[in-house]
Amino acid sequence: MRHSAAHVMADAVLQWFPEAKVAIGPPTADGFYYDFQVERPFTPEDLEQIEALMIDTIKADAPFVREELSRDGARSMFLEQPFKQEIIDDLPDETTLSIYRHGEFTDLCQGPHVGRTGEIAAVKLLHTAGAYWRGDENRPMLQRIYGTAFESQEELDAHLERLAEAERRDHRTLGRQLNLFTVHEEIGPGLIVWHPKGGVMRSIIEDYWRDIHYRKGYSIVYSPHIGRARLWQTSGHLDFYRESMYAPMEIDDQEYFLKPMNCPFHIQIYRSALRSYRELPMRIAELGTVYRYERSGVLHGLMRVRGFTQDDAHIFCLPDQVANEVGDVLDLTFEIMAAFGFDEYDIMLSTRPDKYVGDPDIWEHATESLREALVSRGLDYDIDDGGGAFYGPKIDIKITDALGRAWQCTTVQFDFNLPDRFDLTFQDDQGNRSRPYMVHRAILGSLERFFGVLVEHYAGAFPLWLAPVQAVVIPIADRHVEYAQQVAAQLQDAGFRADVDDRSERMNLKIRQAQLQKTPYMLVVGDREAEAGAAAVRTRDDGDLGALPMDEVVERLVGELDGTPVASRRRRR
Repeated sequence: MRHSAAHVMADAVLQWFPEAKVAIGPPTADGFYYDFQVERPFTPEDLEQIEALMIDTIKADAPFVREELSRDGARSMFLEQPFKQEIIDDLPDETTLSIYRHGEFTDLCQGPHVGRTGEIAAVKLLHTAGAYWRGDENRPMLQRIYGTAFESQEELDAHLERLAEAERRDHRTLGRQLNLFTVHEEIGPGLIVWHPKGGVMRSIIEDYWRDIHYRKGYSIVYSPHIGRARLWQTSGHLDFYRESMYAPMEIDDQEYFLKPMNCPFHIQIYRSALRSYRELPMRIAELGTVYRYERSGVLHGLMRVRGFTQDDAHIFCLPDQVANEVGDVLDLTFEIMAAFGFDEYDIMLSTRPDKYVGDPDIWEHATESLREALVSRGLDYDIDDGGGAFYGPKIDIKITDALGRAWQCTTVQFDFNLPDRFDLTFQDDQGNRSRPYMVHRAILGSLERFFGVLVEHYAGAFPLWLAPVQAVVIPIADRHVEYAQQVAAQLQDAGFRADVDDRSERMNLKIRQAQLQKTPYMLVVGDREAEAGAAAVRTRDDGDLGALPMDEVVERLVGELDGTPVASRRRRR
């Protein structure tokens, strides 16, 4: 139905812009788009008119009719459409060419489609964007129109509300409003500047990450941001990944590259000594910042950047340790994700592709180890047959946010390539040199991307343990500022992040500002509160709680932190 709606939209565009050149119009996960070359960008008024013409075509209930034709016949039919001509020329000779007609409109298409235009029950055009032809920035820039279609108006309305809610939660907008991070043209696109509030939250996340990794037996390391060319040559990055790496810099007549990955550095730590089987498993973890070139057109806030920090880890282990190690990674994943409020997952096991490195028996053992770890925990998963990387099978885990959207975060990936390239060995119990198994592992993935997901999941209203400012103290008048500072100091001494809003503004304006900043607690103080050693408490979620003694306020906040990742850290302090 959505594919058919894309054809109806192309028909409407050609009615409104007869000279337009049409490109492609596929369905997507929840809608469709079509690319056009037109003399000027589409306006909102254009979309309204195009949508109205689509409705007319849908009401006409015209049949979709399929025809097959020769290559010459197809070329002749689309003489005025250069993008269609290019598609025809690029198709293999054995491809059967077909067209679909509805009304006066004809498109080169393999289908399928609904029977008639009237079966497109509910349709809506959403927005436009620029898109290079075939994703190549050296090719023409086209205008893309996005739309969506559903089986009923009720389903469409529900989807549009979800889109509106997603827009309200957009981490780029909230990031500015809450003063968490920015991106500056002077610094460069895709490079994130963390503001103090965002920095506080990032520190909380990183501290929790370090604590739990130390408890789980990982050694946390630090590695340089650059490495010699020969390191990346040995790892294979210069052969297979160079287009995503930044240009080299020359130092002492040697080429150095910004690191796109942390793996080679962790491997060098492993190689720094002769390893015994008694030392394995060896778990090396790092919050390592990497740099990868992304085209400017795909950069998107925190979700797609050029410099980011991975919660990276590599496990070097014996073959009979693999299943337990992978299982422990899964357990650690679910513990960490639950702490951040995620408890719904989609899990995919990807197996050996047609082109691969390594022994098939080792592949089979590794894949079964992944499967065993999933099955032993009663986890539902799907299989992507042949979807593994050329260097090993993997498990991918997507988390589901408050809007039901799936986000890829966790990956557990075997690697049979790098141990060979770097000739990794250990001394086994017979005194022989053997090759260790190597597992790449990221749980949060990119900290930047995970932070963006958190912002949208909570709509910026973070739980108390994560909130950059947990309480703001609001003096009613200037004479109450001194007591407000005493209240804030009491909270700070108890380990809470508290500020005083001592601006010479009306109290209601200060409360409104704290609400816009989504601060969990607002403590209003005046003469009566100062006299009683209390504060009038308002919360982000429950509203006005009335005046409470400060000891009770502290007790309430401490109780709210029980069971969160910072509770044990507070107890240690």
